[in-house]
Amino acid sequence: MGKDNHLVHKVSAGALLVTLGIIFGDIGTSTLYVMKAIVGKNPISADLVMGAISCVIWTLTLITTFKYVILTLRANNKGEGGIFSLFTLVRRTKVKWLLIPAVIGGSALLADGIITPSISVSSAVEGLRAINPDIHTVPIVILILTLLFTMQQFGTNFIGKFFGPIMLVWFLTLAVLGFSELSNNWSILRAINPKYAYDLLVLHPGGFWVLSAVFLCTTGAEALYSDLGHCGKDNIRIAWIFVKLSLLLNYLGQGAWLLSHEGKLLSDFAGGNPFYSIMPEWFLVTGIIIATAAAVVASQALISAAFTLINEAIRLNFWPKVKLVYPTLLKGQIYIPSINWLLWLGCVFAVLHFRESSNMESAYGLTIIIDMLMTSTLLLFFMYLKRYNVFFIISFAVIYYTIEFSFLVANLAKFLHGGWISVLISVFLISIMLIWYKARRIRNRYVEFVKLSDYLPILEDLSRDLSVYKYATHLVYLTSANNRDEIESKIIYSIMHKQPKRADIYWFVHVDVVDEPYRMEYKVSEFIHDDVIRIDFRLGFRIDPRVNLMFRKVVEDMVKNKEVDITSRYRSLNKNNIIGDFRFIVIEKILSYENELPFYEKVILDVHQFLKHLSLSEARAFGLDTSSVTTETVPLIISPPREINLVRVS
Repeated sequence: MGKDNHLVHKVSAGALLVTLGIIFGDIGTSTLYVMKAIVGKNPISADLVMGAISCVIWTLTLITTFKYVILTLRANNKGEGGIFSLFTLVRRTKVKWLLIPAVIGGSALLADGIITPSISVSSAVEGLRAINPDIHTVPIVILILTLLFTMQQFGTNFIGKFFGPIMLVWFLTLAVLGFSELSNNWSILRAINPKYAYDLLVLHPGGFWVLSAVFLCTTGAEALYSDLGHCGKDNIRIAWIFVKLSLLLNYLGQGAWLLSHEGKLLSDFAGGNPFYSIMPEWFLVTGIIIATAAAVVASQALISAAFTLINEAIRLNFWPKVKLVYPTLLKGQIYIPSINWLLWLGCVFAVLHFRESSNMESAYGLTIIIDMLMTSTLLLFFMYLKRYNVFFIISFAVIYYTIEFSFLVANLAKFLHGGWISVLISVFLISIMLIWYKARRIRNRYVEFVKLSDYLPILEDLSRDLSVYKYATHLVYLTSANNRDEIESKIIYSIMHKQPKRADIYWFVHVDVVDEPYRMEYKVSEFIHDDVIRIDFRLGFRIDPRVNLMFRKVVEDMVKNKEVDITSRYRSLNKNNIIGDFRFIVIEKILSYENELPFYEKVILDVHQFLKHLSLSEARAFGLDTSSVTTETVPLIISPPREINLVRVS
């Protein structure tokens, strides 16, 4: 796995092609709708066009290039990016409230993932109206989205290789079309001067609100950071030079076309979109096909980011355990069926609800800017930890909070026009994450641990007590005790009281999720030779804890080193060197009816219990073979009830 991943992260022509396919789809197709959204139903004016193009140029430079490509990609956790990876880097500051921006940011990105595929594919397919104004695009869009989400199960490496050439053709098309139109009116190059942006935003009546449409040119930047682990920062940075040049040429070309049609309405032209208007008529059909293919790729960056975010959220205990699939051997390649089809349902709903990309434009971007603000907050703490120059940190905070809060205020105007949908979804996701995290903290506070050393003599006696029925040759318990010298009292109760469980060897297995994404370590502690053994796994937050396979590997290594004898202790099997049976015991805690809890905590734990019923069982989540697993439920008494005053009568 490491070798293959290294090949993808190493800079090469093939890796750059994969990067184009996976990383830049979203931001690369913004040219389809940004200028159309900026002009809207207003007459084309030189002040608006020059100011808007200037805003786009500097937004791509300040936010996408400087903040994300140059600065934020440095905040990677062993090559992995995204807001949860960033959170793992900064939580060592012990600032508890940093959990809040991490959860809000992750939820906001997931919510906008529903609009991104819908608006990208709809904008591309609507180009058909330049040929036939009466065509119904909604069924075509839904069909394309269905095929896209169906393809996810093959993995992003497969998709990247398939989509990379498409995106190369797409960006070359953008550059050629833009330069061709730009050569007809070089005056648009004056928009590089930020004075035009200032004049539009400050001096032009209502110009400030144009920022809500301008912001659409950089919405893919957050997904770019989340998908860092798929391709590596060097490939992203090099590819971005080509991508940005292509984008700027196309925006400038659209601006040049708009300047040559000052005073007119976009609705006066076939398709009503300056992107398609700069295409030669003979190229229109080909251009629509390329744009539609690129729009499919545009959806990929955020879908991949969604899978990555949910995987990290599960490992960090922000999300219920769900089924994960690893379709390729490459690091970062993951497919989550439940999230995939939930996103598909959301996209279909968005297409059916809004029907037109112009309607989606009014709802798109609100939650992404919230995500960007949360990333900026965590990034400030990262720079503080890395001892960046204090003046640089303060300057970053002032500049980027000013820019991003301005975008947020402008985007708030979208709330009543559809933005409320993505905000509502964000709030729903935030609630799930906080409830899951908070409930776990509440439950863990009341888990009772005991000293393992106090029970070692009893365990040793029990394993040799032939009067007790042998439960298994090897009995394996999953323990949550971080301290190797402790064990849950419920495990001791399970072994000695619930049903005395005699075994030849008792194994206690603990999984510790660490901040590094791909660490895979284990430590063996032998308390009684060939009798009581503990194994501690230290796994990165990107590693799937397949305890069954990992435990087997550890046991094989111990046998090879002659540290343990795993042959059956039954005489008939032992003389034939038959390996003894292994049985895993998983203890699931259920909320006791005897609790008297504060209303706030009761609601949290009740919702948590409901979510647990919808999620994977502990056994499946840890990759245990169901044929050798016993699940025991124990009541979790968090708050003992008041004493019951019963009176005996004769």
